[in-house]
Amino acid sequence: MELSVFNIKGEDTGKKVTLNEDVFGIEPNDHAIYLDVKRYMAAQRQGTAKSKERSELSGSTRKLGRQKGGGGARRGDINSPVLVGGARVFGPKPRDYSIKLNKKVKALARRSALTYKVKENALLVVEDFNFEAPKTKSFIEVVNNLKVADKKILMVLPEANNNIYLSARNLQNAKLSIAANVNTYNVLDAGVMIVTERALQDIEAILTK
Repeated sequence: MELSVFNIKGEDTGKKVTLNEDVFGIEPNDHAIYLDVKRYMAAQRQGTAKSKERSELSGSTRKLGRQKGGGGARRGDINSPVLVGGARVFGPKPRDYSIKLNKKVKALARRSALTYKVKENALLVVEDFNFEAPKTKSFIEVVNNLKVADKKILMVLPEANNNIYLSARNLQNAKLSIAANVNTYNVLDAGVMIVTERALQDIEAILTK
């Protein structure tokens, strides 16, 4: 499949790029997408929730009442979980939520997500560009010229570019990524994906290894 290449003024340059069918034209695997998105979301969890157990509280260990004859449960000291201000039973502890996923499954999920973007006509290819200085106004002009200002944007660059990153940082509906870091969740989350020519080559090189 061929796509036209646009410049940042929104003009068709007349150039065409041929998409690699092994990356952008496969039969999408929804289960692989589910597994990779699940892995990504799990990795965002900090896993730092922690409550104190009985032995960790600083309250007195003095026994509050006699063993028998009090008319209630033998609850021991003031740190008992049955008392207000006492410890918590089976509370959360720091843990790692990360999920291990086979490298080939992750690659299949990314190829599937990219294929969906092509099928939805939500993939734009632009010439490599740079800004002379970081200006949000410059980035807004680009997305207006490409007629995608009303959509959630994922722009993929071949490498980190500070001027472009700073220009897009304040825009809520725009996210930047380098080709090596493109993941299934961000691709699917975007309404439109804008990829530079070099970034497109990098994506194809990474996903056809």
